[in-house]
Amino acid sequence: MKIVIIENELYLAQSIATKLSELDFETEIFSSVKEAMKRQADVYLLSTNLPGQNIIPLIKKFKNKNVLLMVNYINNDTVGEPLKVGARDYIVKPFMIEELIRKIEHFHNYRMIQERNRFYEEYLEHIYKEVECQLEPKDITLPVVIQTNYQRTADKLALKFNKIQKSILTLISLDDNNWKDRVSKLDNEHIGYIIHLEKLKANEREQLFGLIEGRQFILTNSSNEITTPFPTLTLMANNKLYDQDEILTIDEYVQHIIKSFQYKFPDTELSKRLGISRKSLWEKRKKYELFKKK
Repeated sequence: MKIVIIENELYLAQSIATKLSELDFETEIFSSVKEAMKRQADVYLLSTNLPGQNIIPLIKKFKNKNVLLMVNYINNDTVGEPLKVGARDYIVKPFMIEELIRKIEHFHNYRMIQERNRFYEEYLEHIYKEVECQLEPKDITLPVVIQTNYQRTADKLALKFNKIQKSILTLISLDDNNWKDRVSKLDNEHIGYIIHLEKLKANEREQLFGLIEGRQFILTNSSNEITTPFPTLTLMANNKLYDQDEILTIDEYVQHIIKSFQYKFPDTELSKRLGISRKSLWEKRKKYELFKKK
């Protein structure tokens, strides 16, 4: 991690740099804000006591980084205004190096969590893009059971509900042996998302229903044979491929493969993998109206 130190008290700057270097941080010292703005770093330790220099442009330029203020005293000029324009935190001189490290690592970990969450959200949006979901979060009143022939349709609805409610969703799979313990310990700040109700025996289902009565839970179920004491929403995927109780015909299978992979493989490869000729593939495209978009 690279740290730029902007401080006109040279002895103090060198002392901080030495201690940070001993902890394997890469450091660089500047007494000029303008010169420091030419450097890219992960952290900017910025003194607010720089006579004749304006620190605000640096803070605005690197507001997506970690700008940490080093202040002699706290007032609007040294802390209030800099925090408003993008500084992340402040530390009062003199300070212990351990406190400085804690503040640096706290924001670094926060950034990592933000980036990880951004990736997960983008990836989930990608994999659920083609999943149809006829219901909306407004249809959900907890606790509720979602009966579905395709787990991803229930997942998409639960994720949409979670996003709108700004709640904390906790996944509990009934495949796990410790599901009872996890359900019992879930607090009111979390919504339990319980999947695979169909995998429990009748007596285990009764135990589960007793545990979640009146609490914040969403359950999913793929069996038509199970009755529950909770409201049930039916969410069925139209494509037979998703139905666990259906076997596709050859024609249905070919339609699905063409629709799913026509942009991934050229027709020569697609027809080869289906075990048909290119002419036959073209005829099926015409029959099912599955032409590529140009």
